[in-house]
Amino acid sequence: MSWKRFRDDPTDLEAVYFRWIQPGAAAPTITDRAEQIFRHHLELAAGRRPGTAVTRLYRAEDGSGLGPALQIVNDDMPLLVDSLTAALQRLGATVTEVVHPVFDVLRDRRGRLRAIAPSEGFDVAQANSASRSEGSGNVVAESWIHVQLGAGDSDAVLDRIERALPPLLDEIRQVAHDTEAMTRTMGTLAARLDSVPQPSATEAAECGQLLRWLTSGHFTVLGYSYYRVHPGTDGPEPQQVSGTGLGVLRNGSGVDVGTPALGSEQILRLSNGSLDSLLPGSPDVYVVSVADYAAETTPSVAGKVVGEHVFVGTFTVSGFHENILDIPVISRRVHQVIEWAGLALNSFSGQALLEMLQTFPRVELFSTDARRLFETVSAVMNLGLRRQIRLFLRRDVGSNAVYCLVYLPRDRYSTEVRLRMHEILRREFDAEQIAYSARVTESELAVVYFTVHRGADAEPADITESNRERIQDLLFATTRSWSDRLVSEAAGVAEIAAPVVQDYASAFPATYQQEYEPARALDDLCRLQRLADGQIDTDLYRTAGAPSGEWRFTLYVAGAEVSLSRVLPLLHSLGIEVVEEKPYRLELPGASTRWIYDFGLRVAPNVLRGTGDGDPEADLDRAVALESLPDNSIRKRLPEAMSAMWFGDCEVDGLNELVLRAGLHWRQIAMLRAYAKYLQQAGFAYTFANITRVLLAQPSTARAFTELFDAYFDPEHLGPVATARAAGISSRLQDEIDAVVSLDTDRILRAILGLITATLRTNYFRRDDDGNPPGHLSFKFDPHAIAELPRPRPQFEIFVYSPRVEGVHLRFGAVARGGLRWSDRLEDFRTEILGLVKAQAVKNAVIVPVGAKGG
Repeated sequence: MSWKRFRDDPTDLEAVYFRWIQPGAAAPTITDRAEQIFRHHLELAAGRRPGTAVTRLYRAEDGSGLGPALQIVNDDMPLLVDSLTAALQRLGATVTEVVHPVFDVLRDRRGRLRAIAPSEGFDVAQANSASRSEGSGNVVAESWIHVQLGAGDSDAVLDRIERALPPLLDEIRQVAHDTEAMTRTMGTLAARLDSVPQPSATEAAECGQLLRWLTSGHFTVLGYSYYRVHPGTDGPEPQQVSGTGLGVLRNGSGVDVGTPALGSEQILRLSNGSLDSLLPGSPDVYVVSVADYAAETTPSVAGKVVGEHVFVGTFTVSGFHENILDIPVISRRVHQVIEWAGLALNSFSGQALLEMLQTFPRVELFSTDARRLFETVSAVMNLGLRRQIRLFLRRDVGSNAVYCLVYLPRDRYSTEVRLRMHEILRREFDAEQIAYSARVTESELAVVYFTVHRGADAEPADITESNRERIQDLLFATTRSWSDRLVSEAAGVAEIAAPVVQDYASAFPATYQQEYEPARALDDLCRLQRLADGQIDTDLYRTAGAPSGEWRFTLYVAGAEVSLSRVLPLLHSLGIEVVEEKPYRLELPGASTRWIYDFGLRVAPNVLRGTGDGDPEADLDRAVALESLPDNSIRKRLPEAMSAMWFGDCEVDGLNELVLRAGLHWRQIAMLRAYAKYLQQAGFAYTFANITRVLLAQPSTARAFTELFDAYFDPEHLGPVATARAAGISSRLQDEIDAVVSLDTDRILRAILGLITATLRTNYFRRDDDGNPPGHLSFKFDPHAIAELPRPRPQFEIFVYSPRVEGVHLRFGAVARGGLRWSDRLEDFRTEILGLVKAQAVKNAVIVPVGAKGG
């Protein structure tokens, strides 16, 4: 491409500037302001002296229309973009887009921009010759970087960026400037190791090969320095030799590479270090230490380590993923491990072992000898089949860091699991900072490598076997899925087969798993498993710490989905407000759909005011076994009422509030309801709604009615004691009614009391062979004892009640003749039947003296 003078139309250059930005993929802040961004960058690049950088930080309020954003013009060099983005993120900024074209530019001796072109396709020699003839400098490659920051980045973050940017760029420039010298030094050391005499010649040559491998694109050197041994108060101490530092170690400050391996038998050691820098890879870097032996040959000093060459840097992508058989030093250890395992490298098991070794962090492969490496892989070999994890610990004496290698089943690894592990390790080792790397491949196992940085003054970490096993158990607990914990909970439950538990573990939806613990799920599982299609189960409970009156109610359904319109009237009839619903659907193989509906309930204090339960909420703890509660417990009573209403055995009306207000069972309420219904048929002046209102307002009286009924008719408690008890209850009722102020209330209560005392027999207490009560209630009355009945009054009257049908049978004598009739008069069918029985009496006068009729 031909040169574009600064004064020429820059349209083509703008296209090059944004050529890596895909339309539709870039943020609107870039696409909508492309022309402004390029124009501002051109203005910034108008002047730059060689070896310096020009930067500008745009803020949202500065009027440029770009902010918050950062623009840089700098010599093109390695690490620039990576270092910048990593530093911005560590400083708390949000990087939304990065534009970083490279241009070849020509500037005059004062740094003013003379010409600019894309970095490919031009004749540099010709351009340099032309520039010299014009008195300008040479063409240089410049990196123009535009970073669009997040709109929410605060001024404090931008201030930190402004302060950190100059030293960061200086550090990058220093590393770039010294890279060639550092690489050359590493090469020189490699050549020197080739000439080491025996007995260390083989090891030294291998170390030399490793240094050459590092310099061949597998390791980015950030710094170098030479350390020498000096006597100290606690023994020999390594000190950096002044003037030997290059790159980030040039000034000898802000760097912690641990204690170099002075005195170690190893010629070359690779370990972890810490770097106080904003360069990529910081704060965690790798330290390559090469021992320097004394040149003297006297026995007293021969072979003695007098110094150490220390390189710090990071592995490149190819370095991290290089085949370990191609890495010097490591390759020998790997072959040794496979040999000790008794395997051929090309066998199936040998390849499996090799694949496992490939997952080892590079620093562990360099730092671990063959024997320990063999012990590690032996422990991991069958781990995937056992669905467990394995933790390996190593402590670095120099830096006081702890390296934690964790193997776990691949499907158990997730970001959430890693974060929980991170927290455990932070707590257990009192960590100041923890770095990690994770590797998840097609292997059965995932591997996570944590580098735990501890304070320099911290006590040495406990990496004993007992402590390792303890921490390993803690980590294992974090990897267990919700389904795993459910299976464990169900292990001791004989009534549920393991395959059934597995089916349910897979069927519980994620929303359920987030809400409930496996222990609760096991109880729900057992309830659902007992249900046949169309059946339900219920549970009432109160969560720990919930305010008084805030309960939970769970409905379990087998079969079709249930609508709220079916459930809400039932709960409302109990005097309960429904505040939320959480439905969960379970699809099980070979079975009908199962549903769990969990409702949040609110019960007003006045609803519980008259209950005879004492503290009605005491039994609502789900931890208390339902079987251990008394039959009249509210946790049994209310769900039974719900089930009765669900299947039509109990009517859905306001009287059901007596379950909570008076502590009554739904069948006791059905008895009171039957009396109220009969009063309607008798032409009572008060409606059913009025009767309901009075009974709800007088819960103790309603409960006394049921006690009197029991005393009169319960066959298990007949006799003098029951008679005396009934007399006492009747007297108490008379006193309570006499104390009532309202005449309407008085008449209603006396009418119900009169019906109970006028009852001769009832089927209320009958049970079938299975112990179930009848589906209807029948009462035989003495009509002459019922003041509310219109005349004529039969000698005997039977009233039958159920939610499905009601009926009466009127008999005017001991011997009477008559039939049955279906009446369509729901509100006063007794009036119709009474009229018919009077006609029947006239019609049958020649046959029997009196008549009878039912309907």
